[in-house]
Amino acid sequence: MRLPTRVPPPIQARWTSGVLRLACLGLCPLVIHAPSARAADPLEVAGGLGNMVNDALSERARELFEERDRVVSGLDSPSAVEERQQYVRDRFVDALGGFPERTPLNARITGTLERGDYRVEMLVYESLPGFHVTANVYVPRGQAPPFPAVLGAAGHTANGKASATYQHAWISMAKRGFLVLAFDPPGQGERSLYFDLDLGRSRVGIGTREHTLSGLQCLLTGHHFARYELWDAIRGVDYLVTREDVDPERLAVAGNSGGGTQAAYLAVVEPRLAVAISSCYMTSWKQLWFEPGPQDAEQDLPGFLAHGLDFADYATAFAPRPFQILSAVQDFFPIAGARAAYEEAQRVYGVLGEADRIGFFEHDDTHGWSRPRREATYRWLERWLHGRADDGAEPAHVTELESDLYATPTGQVSTSYEGAETVQTLNRGVAEEMFPRRTAAGVKTVEDLRALVRSRLKNTEPPREVAVTAGAVLPREGYRIDKASLQTAPGITVPVLVFIPEGGPARKPAVLVVDGAGKASQAGEGGDIEGLVRSGHVVLAPDPRGIGESQPTSASGGYRPVWQMLQRALLVDRTILGLQAEDLLAVFHHLSGREDVDAHRIAVLGRGQGGILALTLALLEPRVEKVALEGTVLSYLEMARARYHEDLVASFVPGVLKDFDLPDLAAALAPRVLWIVDPRTPTKAPVSVERTHREYEPTLRAYERAGRSDAFRVLHRPEAWPMEKIYSDWLDSR
Repeated sequence: MRLPTRVPPPIQARWTSGVLRLACLGLCPLVIHAPSARAADPLEVAGGLGNMVNDALSERARELFEERDRVVSGLDSPSAVEERQQYVRDRFVDALGGFPERTPLNARITGTLERGDYRVEMLVYESLPGFHVTANVYVPRGQAPPFPAVLGAAGHTANGKASATYQHAWISMAKRGFLVLAFDPPGQGERSLYFDLDLGRSRVGIGTREHTLSGLQCLLTGHHFARYELWDAIRGVDYLVTREDVDPERLAVAGNSGGGTQAAYLAVVEPRLAVAISSCYMTSWKQLWFEPGPQDAEQDLPGFLAHGLDFADYATAFAPRPFQILSAVQDFFPIAGARAAYEEAQRVYGVLGEADRIGFFEHDDTHGWSRPRREATYRWLERWLHGRADDGAEPAHVTELESDLYATPTGQVSTSYEGAETVQTLNRGVAEEMFPRRTAAGVKTVEDLRALVRSRLKNTEPPREVAVTAGAVLPREGYRIDKASLQTAPGITVPVLVFIPEGGPARKPAVLVVDGAGKASQAGEGGDIEGLVRSGHVVLAPDPRGIGESQPTSASGGYRPVWQMLQRALLVDRTILGLQAEDLLAVFHHLSGREDVDAHRIAVLGRGQGGILALTLALLEPRVEKVALEGTVLSYLEMARARYHEDLVASFVPGVLKDFDLPDLAAALAPRVLWIVDPRTPTKAPVSVERTHREYEPTLRAYERAGRSDAFRVLHRPEAWPMEKIYSDWLDSR
């Protein structure tokens, strides 16, 4: 697995002991000292909340680890193991979103290299219609077929199957009499998902970055990026068993890093395999959760920990067939976790009377399919597929140029085959088919829709009373700002700013401002919030968990903090959006109970990603009088349709399009006032009023039926127009 963010030569940045070091090739290191302290933010309320969300999720993870330990300790009979195996398979396939139906492979050999005692065939097959898989088939020569065959799964290298490290493995296997099908995973090698012809490379970054972009979109349909990787592999096995030179009873999978992930996963879902080998992947979530944390899109399955699963279950599901774990002592997949996974698997294999069929090899080096681990691979394959002992020694090999191993005419699927599918286009097709059948289309009552939304968001009712800690007061001309902290759940602090105008009635109308950029985004003097306050409204601006002051600040391995926060939530079967909605329900309850607020006149204004939260809050809380969304993405369907998306990570909800979309929530607000101001695409481009009306056609119909067509408006905010000018009618509307 490659780190997803890497600064290209000649400059690479590393943080070391609070110092940013820029190592310049051929030059002396330049050292830039980080500032010792930052200036105090007058709008900060609590401080020190950067780890709060992850800490709370970690507490839940610890509970789940303990529950799982109790379950696996009871695997003391073959029948108990068999029951566990079926449970693991069922939960695993559910997390993937199931598999598609088999379609014609359309396999064809596009070229051949003759290399003495083996040859390399260039292969293209379609795991799904138009979804081309590029592969190299290494065929032994001078030996009698049928051969045992190995499905070779590449890790996160830019050149996929053609990586020199992997070529050494494929060639060594072929020379030993194994036929090898080495294939490019989606987003690597000849299968870039975001190839840009003008740039001559991926527009977003090959490998993990491509996986992240498409992987998030797959969540919307209840599918998973790993589903596509595994289906490629399963169809690769389908191809192998059609070859007369392959022995279908002696099939194996072997891979490293991202390929080790695929090998472990395939061990769960592919019954035709006789042997599985996973290098530099197997560990335990008890260790990985904390450092380095969740990693690539295909490696984090929603609900995985909540369902009591862990890495060792991959081997358990494969038992009693031979499964080998290869590990690096200095890997970022913790070695302690790898050893623990082996010990658990060893107990399971022992219960089945096959303790010698689970293997473990570790070497004191760093992440990668290094020569010691490759040689351990050959020994395992020789033992179980050839039935012979072997020292596994790997002689020197001459590897091929990447271009000589191309299976496509241009070296890229996207430029070789017109209309070639990608993970994003396939998932978009699923979303388009799913949308008309979404559950919300048949829901009869708003209460039923609320229950549906709560279920999908994993949202639970928060305590109606929250603990409030008052903070400092900031005086401003004509109003003041009260700072406070609300305890909305155990271990959860929601900082709020309350803007209170001078004078006016004892109970004033209020606006709850939910800004995806944080409560302080428009809180400066002359900002939008000041315009609301000067119109006579009490304004409360909160930071729901994960936003503003509690935005996560730490992550490992080059992954974005918000990405790891989302994955941690999904692993324990929560959603960030659902957790934030819990906070906002508690905040609304607090606001409605203030002595200076008219509880019947509370509006909600959401900005950016906060618009999704504002819409969700208004659905779940019928006391919200009116709603406005500004600069918010048009819909979840648009997020699935778009080739690219930006800064929406925390808003992705697994399976949301099965149940509802934002226009459904908007329709349920009728006849309450709803404005959509400056709607945006997933890449933050403006959307026209006409297009928004088309997307929100269910909302238009709902407001027409309610006799309040005037209450639903879509409009643009001209640049530099102040809050009062654009929103005066909204504030006055009832």
